[in-house]
Amino acid sequence: MQNINSDQIPAHIAIIMDGNRRWAQKYGMPVKLGHKQGSQNLEKIIDCCIDSNVKYLTVYAFSTENWKRNQKEVEDLMNLLRSYFENDVKKLHKKGVKINILGEREGNVPKDILGKIKEIEKETKHNKKLSLNICFNYGGRTEIVSAVKSIAKKVSNGLLLISEIDEKLFQDCLYSSQTPDPDLIIRTGGESRISNFLLWQAAYSELYFTDTLWPDFNKKEFTKAIINFQNRERRYGKR
Repeated sequence: MQNINSDQIPAHIAIIMDGNRRWAQKYGMPVKLGHKQGSQNLEKIIDCCIDSNVKYLTVYAFSTENWKRNQKEVEDLMNLLRSYFENDVKKLHKKGVKINILGEREGNVPKDILGKIKEIEKETKHNKKLSLNICFNYGGRTEIVSAVKSIAKKVSNGLLLISEIDEKLFQDCLYSSQTPDPDLIIRTGGESRISNFLLWQAAYSELYFTDTLWPDFNKKEFTKAIINFQNRERRYGKR
């Protein structure tokens, strides 16, 4: 296999981690074991990012629409998240990973998870090896509406003129305001859509779709995605 060009590593990779349920079905396992396997695989891909000198990794962990899944699966996912925050985050902290949780912090989110999110972000905020954004209770449209409301409130309170609204100001109101737009968005699991993920930020991202289910997306598949990215010409609409 062709080697990765270390001079053309995407600074920011975003991943739609799709295929946990189908992976479990494929191997005759309960759905929650598919999600657990996917969670364990995330740590491996985080290591790939660190080894490749990727600076930002954003993963789509739980969307605003995922609350519509059956109650048992949602409960299993919440418990898996609790376990991840309690155990895996400690290892990531030692590796120098800064963790940010992007999404709405209201509505259905359990209070204990909200408390843990604040604790994790505070504990890891000075880490510099890799910035990991976990999109939880996240939806691209909800993010945009939230930004519009924030700007409208400032205008209503006389703190902002309509003429001062531009792309930079709007971007500063997004959940991801501290992170550059993704260079590469990867979706595993065989679907070819972005499913309400980073709608604003994806304007000039390169998209990579693979049939590989997320729990099977290993270092080899990660390398293939990076090489595919490096073989593209990014023109940003200039020609």
